[in-house]
Amino acid sequence: MNTVDLKTFDLTNPTETHQMLRDTLKSFVQAEVEPQAHEFDKKEQFNLPLFRKLGELGLLGITVPEQYGGSGLDASAVVLVHEELSASDPGFALAYLAHALLCVNNLAVNGSEAQKQKYLPKLSSGEFVGAMAMSEPDYGTDVMGMQTTATKKGDKYVLNGRKMWITNGAIDENRTSCDVVWVYAKTGEKNGRAQLSTFIVEKGDMGFYVGQKIHDKLGMRASNTAELVFENCEIPADRLVGHEGDSMLHMMRNLELERIGLAAMSLGIARRSIEIMNKYANERKSFGKPLSFYGQIQKYVADSYAEYKASSAYVYDTARKHDLHKEGNRLDSDGVKLVATTMAKNVADRAIQVLGGFGYVGEYVVERLWRDSKLLEIGGGTLEAHQKNITRDLSRLGF
Repeated sequence: MNTVDLKTFDLTNPTETHQMLRDTLKSFVQAEVEPQAHEFDKKEQFNLPLFRKLGELGLLGITVPEQYGGSGLDASAVVLVHEELSASDPGFALAYLAHALLCVNNLAVNGSEAQKQKYLPKLSSGEFVGAMAMSEPDYGTDVMGMQTTATKKGDKYVLNGRKMWITNGAIDENRTSCDVVWVYAKTGEKNGRAQLSTFIVEKGDMGFYVGQKIHDKLGMRASNTAELVFENCEIPADRLVGHEGDSMLHMMRNLELERIGLAAMSLGIARRSIEIMNKYANERKSFGKPLSFYGQIQKYVADSYAEYKASSAYVYDTARKHDLHKEGNRLDSDGVKLVATTMAKNVADRAIQVLGGFGYVGEYVVERLWRDSKLLEIGGGTLEAHQKNITRDLSRLGF
């Protein structure tokens, strides 16, 4: 039986590799991410050159086996990368998540050998940008209701439908599509239930194009969000992932890691908000004393720190136990996202309150963190979906 030396074990940096990764990320974020964050949020643009630099660091294929050009790291590494990026630029971190987890990890876990050899090296290097297309204009959480269809005709599949709210769907203002899209579509019904299947669609496939690019979002403005359209889009039959009807397996395997990653982004938002409000509370004086002297401010800072640390322990512990190749812990992957996302929004809100008028403007960062935090309560599963799942799982487990 393996044991852990609790005197030396650090939950957030369990190995030397993780510590080195965090140190590298901190330096990269300070030098490269932080200087551009406000600008690209204001312009509502995705920083593609900066994104490609993550490939040079080996992060775009963070969970991909080394034989396909990836780094072969675990869920704990996923968490610390998302926390560090999100502490500076959550919008940029979301674009990274859509590529590295929703597309690339999905392919690494569920794709065929030929598909992995064809796509993973370029996705891991940053030559290709990836996305995942599941949500539709009228169907979000109700995945089984999706209307996009894929019909087999000879040695091809023909896709028809529209996908909405797709992060990385467009990579620039000219509505240029990303290079690889992991697409879920309906291929029929069985016993009155939709059969969903998974396909790989490439930029340039006939009948595939970007519809509208979503502007004027509350937050996450540094990640591009777009509608993707499939009009008699023909793709080779070998772009089917697995077999027809396998999508639910693919989704469940990947949703757990996605939700852990989104919870990790929440940690980054909360940590940065605490750092900012604590510094301000000690430097700013009111009635001759630092703000940190007053009980109301002490409550904001102290509650925020305690909640952040509690959430951090839960997120990193869940990541440590997560097997990238299996599903099986939906209870806690839902749990960490349910707890951490609302925690981050509340902490960012307190930071604005502590800073007063200064917190309400972009220069002090916390207003952007507050805006970005709200999406985490919606994307990757709503709070209500997590509450439903947790309640059902607890009942099933006889907790």
